[in-house]
Formats: sequence, structure tokens, C-alpha cells
Amino acid sequence: MVKHEFIIDPSLLDTENPVADIEAIRAYNPQRHEMEQLTSVLYEDLDRHVCAALKKVTDDEFWVRGHMPGMPLMPGVVMLEAVAQLSSYFTQKNDLLGAEMVGFGGVDDVRFRGVVTPGTDLILMVQLLKVRRNRMIVAAFQGWVDENMVLEGTLRGIPIPVDAVESHMARRS
Repeated sequence: MVKHEFIIDPSLLDTENPVADIEAIRAYNPQRHEMEQLTSVLYEDLDRHVCAALKKVTDDEFWVRGHMPGMPLMPGVVMLEAVAQLSSYFTQKNDLLGAEMVGFGGVDDVRFRGVVTPGTDLILMVQLLKVRRNRMIVAAFQGWVDENMVLEGTLRGIPIPVDAVESHMARRS
């Protein structure tokens, strides 16, 4: 088995004393209800452009009932959404992109290396590799359960044209 290096040393992460709870996350991320995929932020380092978060995976997740009944596995797309939310939180909190909202721009080189099931703690880590203000962020990411990597890849975040989206939605009404 290949040994992977952590983006952030796990000894720096304290799940009992997060640096940001759900209310602090909500100050920067617009997702609510079943689309909120972060429980807390555990670590932030603006100098290194790294951040880590916890997603407590519970039996109450919206996907548990229907994603393989009797053997619920966290869908990969939901894991990617959690990583996107962590990247967005860090980018918005530190005004790195200069945008009102950060959107999902794409993912590259994604590998799912293990399963995530209800009752586990998913630790997410991101490191911004590139920040082009008003254009794009690029972040390496990892997901860990019990010090086993379950997810890795690269994510792109882009500015969302909030005014254009709101105008489009108003025309539809």
C-alpha cells in the first residue's frame, strides 16, 4: 500500500476545539440545510494557504436512505462538494478571489481511495496552489478517515456572477 503525505500534519487538528463552527462557516458559505457539508473548520494557515475541516458523517445524511440501502456509502460527488465548500470558505474568509461567491469550476486527477460511511469523521484538507484574483483558484485536496486517505485531487474555483444569476432567476419568475 502506498503511504500518502498529509497536506496538514494531523497533530495540528483538534476536532474538540475547532477554529470555526457551523455559524462561522455560514458567514462565508451560502449552502444551507442538507447541502451544508462541513461540520467545523479545524485549522487555517493563510501563509501556507492551507485549511482543514471536519465533516461528521451521520445516519441523518440526505443520501443514506437511498445510496445503496443496507450499505450506505457517501457519494463521491458529495465528498467533492464538501471539499469545494472548504475551499470556498477559506477563499472567501480571506478575500482571495475578490468575488461575491465562489463556484465549482472543475476537478482534475480525482481518486477515490476508500469508503466513507455514516458514523465516521471525514477530515478534509486543502492547499491553494494558485490564486488568480477575479479569475480562479486551484487547490490540491485530500480526504481522510482514521488516517487513511479516501479522496484526493485538484479543484478549481471560479467567481460566480451573482448579479447575472439573480437577473436570470427574476426573468424566470
